[in-house]
Amino acid sequence: MSIHTPQRILVAPSGFKESLSAEAVAQAIAAGVRRVIPGVQVDEYPVPDGGEGTAAALAAATGGELIALRVTGPVGDPVEAQWARLGGHASGTAVVEMASAAGLRLVPRDRRDPGATTTRGVGELIAAALDAGVERIVVGCGDSGTSDGGAGALEALGARILDRDGVPLAAGGRHLGEAVHLDLTGLHPRIGEVEIVLACNIHNVLCGPRGVARVFGPQKGATPQQVEQLAEALDVWAALLEEQSPFGAAMDVRTGAGTGASGGLGAGLAAVLGARLAPRFEVLLDSGLLPEPLDELMSGADLVITAEGAIDFQTPRGKVPAEIAMRARVAGVPVLGIAGSLGVGAPAVHDIGIDAIASIITVPMPLEEAVEHGEALLRDAAERSMRMVLLGSAMSARAA
Repeated sequence: MSIHTPQRILVAPSGFKESLSAEAVAQAIAAGVRRVIPGVQVDEYPVPDGGEGTAAALAAATGGELIALRVTGPVGDPVEAQWARLGGHASGTAVVEMASAAGLRLVPRDRRDPGATTTRGVGELIAAALDAGVERIVVGCGDSGTSDGGAGALEALGARILDRDGVPLAAGGRHLGEAVHLDLTGLHPRIGEVEIVLACNIHNVLCGPRGVARVFGPQKGATPQQVEQLAEALDVWAALLEEQSPFGAAMDVRTGAGTGASGGLGAGLAAVLGARLAPRFEVLLDSGLLPEPLDELMSGADLVITAEGAIDFQTPRGKVPAEIAMRARVAGVPVLGIAGSLGVGAPAVHDIGIDAIASIITVPMPLEEAVEHGEALLRDAAERSMRMVLLGSAMSARAA
């Protein structure tokens, strides 16, 4: 009986938010695979998704550098952030990772109110890249702890958002309901000289039933009352952008694709700065930023393993495993998905091309414990999964 053992496996995961980077996830899965098939070729391809680790991954891949900067954090306290100046073929491009300055991990759990947090630090990173003379800025949208419509970032770039008395608004999305005037006379002088692209999940929109306040507000700590207050404020902000921003009248600020990226950062930067909102994987994987094309590695693989912190009903809506599954289906390669947890609607991922899914958690445990032992749990899950793959191969060989 001849059993087909995979000879080449591509590991292409995202990071586990607030736990493990995509690089750490890939390494742990690869180690688990090699426990079962010691000689197998494993190609590790941590997938940048615009969230945590994106700037570092692209800097490393292009021979660029990370530049540290102390900026205003999401709750107003200073935080240590960074942006990337890419090298090699991508020289002249900067990557600003919004999570570095305004990510959810920077918001203490007892202060999680998306109506109060700010993207000001993101604007400070963009300003630093502009001052450094870059020609193109890619803003990675993901893992945000904010829902201020990009107002804080715009203020850091010189905009003034005023109430009916001409007083600048306090920080936070809930105060956007008081906005009546947008003063752009002090915008950074290099804004019009550079291309700004937001690599975002285009399924996210600013307003309406599927707007960021209602979809992501509860995840960021908002109560039902705070959700409705924030939704109303963002409606006011959208109207102001449509009426007074340079590009707002020509776009669908409320429900246009990607306008809800990072709590509405997409809407603010697109309407005021003319930033382009683009599918994040189109920007991060297909626009030439990375020297080694993902699809070429995939076409030579016998199996693809992808992963994210939670596989659930949201996974098909632009998450890393969905993107990997779509590309693997085109290449005709089977896909295994490993998750920190399997949530409501997880089986729906089979319809998008993920052939099997597995959780790293096999017994009930507190989230803190799962996070602490994430790498070991991932290695064990990868080992169990590969043993199932080989079992399936053995059964197929026996049937033949």
